[in-house]
Amino acid sequence: MHDTFYLLVCVIILATVFDFINGFHDTANAIATSVSTRVLSPRTAVIMAAGLNLVGALSGTAVAKTVGSGLVEAASITQVTVISALLSAIIWDLITWYYGLPTSSSHAILSSLVGAAIASVGPDVIIKKGVYKVLAGLVISPLVGLALGFLLMMLLIKIFKNSAPSTVSGIFNRTQIVSAAYMAFSHGSNDAQKTMGIITMALVSYYNLPDFHVPYWVIILCAVTMAAGTAIGGWRIIKTLGVRLVHLKPIHGFAAEASAATIIEIASRIGLPLSTTHIISSTIMGVGSSKRLSAVRWGVGGNIVLAWIFTLPACIVLSWAICKAIIWVL
Repeated sequence: MHDTFYLLVCVIILATVFDFINGFHDTANAIATSVSTRVLSPRTAVIMAAGLNLVGALSGTAVAKTVGSGLVEAASITQVTVISALLSAIIWDLITWYYGLPTSSSHAILSSLVGAAIASVGPDVIIKKGVYKVLAGLVISPLVGLALGFLLMMLLIKIFKNSAPSTVSGIFNRTQIVSAAYMAFSHGSNDAQKTMGIITMALVSYYNLPDFHVPYWVIILCAVTMAAGTAIGGWRIIKTLGVRLVHLKPIHGFAAEASAATIIEIASRIGLPLSTTHIISSTIMGVGSSKRLSAVRWGVGGNIVLAWIFTLPACIVLSWAICKAIIWVL
């Protein structure tokens, strides 16, 4: 029963739903700073982000391969495993979206996959090297983002210290559009691939395929779906990142977006599934702290960090429980 064609179809439908939710949950990653600095109108920013998310999602599959074959043994899991992981990640994304918390859709799906795999097959199916790789990215990437955002902002301050405020605003009103586009592209290049990896994992399990290869139709499906979700816009999280965390001007928005997009793009090319949410949040805090430490609303930042930390165990437990419940019902 677990490996019927109907369960495979269910996986694809749920993966599409997750990809759509991921898109609107993470719209803030690409456009929060450009909207808060009024460089772009919300409508223009969302349209641009949706288009470049689509282009970015079509740019490679290295992350998809890591997700689909680097965390659990794809040939050993069942469709119920994947369904449970997707349900867990969808529930978590909706809860955190409702409360305006910029948590990681990426770590929600990855930790859910681990929890569901343990519940359905057992701990031996987990590829420890892959899990350690993801955990390392979770810990190190926000620190890199914090440091790079701070350093780039300090460099810009040094370069433009003798320039008139109107000149600086004029320059970065234009260049922040470029950095926002860069951020939207990089978000698509990393996040959409995670859903590609999940669907391909289900296909490998169902058809017992010897090799992990992402079909072109899966790439197109995930790219278009994430772009559609981005077009809806997750305004609650946009407000948290773009307004509540740090008061931003165009120069700050440029520094945060350029730093975050560069980190994400490098990770995408080497197949490292990062959290785009963690990266942009940490670069915003790094840029804000370059003015003075009190410029960052650390209470808001602390809540965000706690949500990051809680995502992993919460999604592991939630997916494990969902998987056990489905197995019991079937």
